Parts: sequence; structure tokens; C-alpha cells
Amino acid sequence: MRKILQTLALIEKGNKILLGMKKRGFGVGRWNGFGGKVKEGEKIEEAVKRELKEEVGILAKKIEEKGVLNFVFDQNPEEILEVHLFKILDFEGEPRESEEMRPKWFEKEKIPFDQMWPDDKYWLPIFLNGKKLEGNFYFADNDKILDYKIKVI
Repeated sequence: MRKILQTLALIEKGNKILLGMKKRGFGVGRWNGFGGKVKEGEKIEEAVKRELKEEVGILAKKIEEKGVLNFVFDQNPEEILEVHLFKILDFEGEPRESEEMRPKWFEKEKIPFDQMWPDDKYWLPIFLNGKKLEGNFYFADNDKILDYKIKVI
């Protein structure tokens, strides 16, 4: 099995969460948090900050790791996406659109789960309740969850 290290960062402000509409690449057309691949030699925390700056133009000042999500897709079962999940506790700047993402604040009760990855509805409420978690998701065709397991840690 080959692991691909990735990050996913979410920002909350009061009763709202900042999501980005993916404009290109993997996950295009879906609302998501901000993140991506960890470059070789880069620390995971550095990758979180770099991706936030690139995708939404903000500088993360204080971050907290909230868990790990592992994804396996049936079209490439020898590859695991190991996604380190972060909550952004403090940041500078105003979210702005980039070539890759269009940011938008959503009230937590109105999160557009029907326009997000299918796994988000299972783990995001746990995250929003302030808990740390581990999750494993097995997908068919990027849209159907074959199996999953979530553990609060």
C-alpha cells in the first residue's frame, strides 16, 4: 500500500464554517475544506498553512490537529489518501477566491452536504462538536461509500 499524505483544514467563525467550491482537479464541483498534498520534506503543519494561503489567501496563525481520515478508492486500491484534519483557531486576512477555490461562509445548520463528498456527513458533525476522530472510508467511483468506520479519540 502506498500512502499519500494530505491535509484538510476547516475554519469556523461563530455559527459559520468556511468552505470552498473546488473549481478544478480532484473534487471539482464540490464544497470542501482547504488543503492538499504534503510536499516531500514538508511538515504537515507547514502544508496546512501553505495550502490555506494558496487556496483562500489567509495566513493561519494557530492550528489544531483534529484527526486523520483515510480514503481508499476501488479504482486504485493500492493507494491510501491519509488526510490530516485541522481546525484553524486563528488566522489573518480575508478569504478570497483563487484559481482553485471559491470560498463561502455557511451557517452550520445549512452545510450543503448534498454538494460535498459523501463521507463529510459522517465525520464533519463530530469535528464541529470539537471532538478528535479517526476515520476510514472505502469508495466506489468517487461517489459511493462501500464501507466506513469512524472512531472518536
